[in-house]
Amino acid sequence: MPEVTAPDRKIQFREKVMWTAITLFIFLVCSQIPLYGIMSSDSSDPMFWMRVILASNRGTLMELGITPIVTSGMIMQLLAGANVIEVDYSLKEDRALFAGAQKLFAMIIAFGQATVSVWSGVYGDPKEIGAGISLVLVLQLCLAALLTMLLDELLQKGYGVGSGISLFIATNICENIVWKAFSPTTYNTGKGTEFEGALIALIHLLFTRRDKFRALKEALYRSNLPNISNLLATVVVFAVVIYLQGFRVEIPVKSNRVRGQQGSYPIKLFYTSNMPIMLVSAMVSNIFFISQLLHKRFPENIFVRLLGVWKNLEGVPQEFATGGFAYYISPPQSLAAAFLDPLHFIVYLAFMLSACAFLSQTWIEVSGSSPRDVAKQLQDQGLVIVGRETSMYRELKRIIPTAAAFGGLCIGALSVTADLLGILLAVTIIYQYFEIFAKEQLEAPDLF
Repeated sequence: MPEVTAPDRKIQFREKVMWTAITLFIFLVCSQIPLYGIMSSDSSDPMFWMRVILASNRGTLMELGITPIVTSGMIMQLLAGANVIEVDYSLKEDRALFAGAQKLFAMIIAFGQATVSVWSGVYGDPKEIGAGISLVLVLQLCLAALLTMLLDELLQKGYGVGSGISLFIATNICENIVWKAFSPTTYNTGKGTEFEGALIALIHLLFTRRDKFRALKEALYRSNLPNISNLLATVVVFAVVIYLQGFRVEIPVKSNRVRGQQGSYPIKLFYTSNMPIMLVSAMVSNIFFISQLLHKRFPENIFVRLLGVWKNLEGVPQEFATGGFAYYISPPQSLAAAFLDPLHFIVYLAFMLSACAFLSQTWIEVSGSSPRDVAKQLQDQGLVIVGRETSMYRELKRIIPTAAAFGGLCIGALSVTADLLGILLAVTIIYQYFEIFAKEQLEAPDLF
């Protein structure tokens, strides 16, 4: 498998920013290049719910987004954590072999998703497209997935800032938020022409409607297009997440090698960051993808219907889950829909909270951040907890799993709101980039 070689010198921060910008530019260009050979894109989109947070753009080279990478990474990490496959991360050969296997598995997933998408008629009837064009479509999607993996690897190897996955997600979500706020696209809703962008629609309605109060109410609460309430709630969720990011437990540590040297080891409330919601999103997107394709082929099969029933709503080509397991793990389309079907909302809420808490606790065990792993890292650095020199592992075990579970629970609770707003991942990723820039600024004050 192609790979990016690690840098043989220290990459300056300005150069990292440059490579990050180049990587983002390539991603944005690929997100606008249409796939060659598409006959129709009017059919229902199997990945409609998850496109924003999986950095995917329908009908373009970024059709699959980061789905193969996230799914492959999740499965390989779980296999390694469960000792199904033996990996010694202290050995360079094992790390290289594991990374290569992960990329190969991601390419297999990309090939499978591309083949199923083409075969199921997402881009048009395969019989009309022809075998040659169908093969070209699959090849385009696989090569684009490989390019996405290499761009992510380029940043993770140290040439850029952060990771490609985080960068692509944040960019896609922020682009979506800005578009919903300022989109100049117009629609005829039956009440006259309205703008898609919430802010532009507010100004337009206030200037064109005689009843200003009714115009303001419509701009705040309209259900068919982005509204001001969603925009204001976005700001509120952004502020809440930033506030919660500051919650942490400082464990005092000291060196048993250098006398008098002391410090602290911070354990954040969001100990696993946004990883729980990313894992849940990857899992749910694959369930939706499989369920919708199976329902299209076998709509009367009882097992397929238990997995999910999909129907077109309000005359639009996009299908939505209206029954089965897929319906209950999908977010309500609006607050009104949550009140009309409270059972759906309760089951969805319970699923999100339990899944995020469980995956957060599981992730610390398979990602090298469990209490035992952290205790070993501190001991290797010659650090001990002040006043608890003989029970470091016990003290960390008391704090870390609680922080992971409660942090995952908070992420799940926020995501219930953020699913309607689409910003939770963006906020946590932007905060991570802020911390990276602040750290670089401290190390090199004359950087900017």
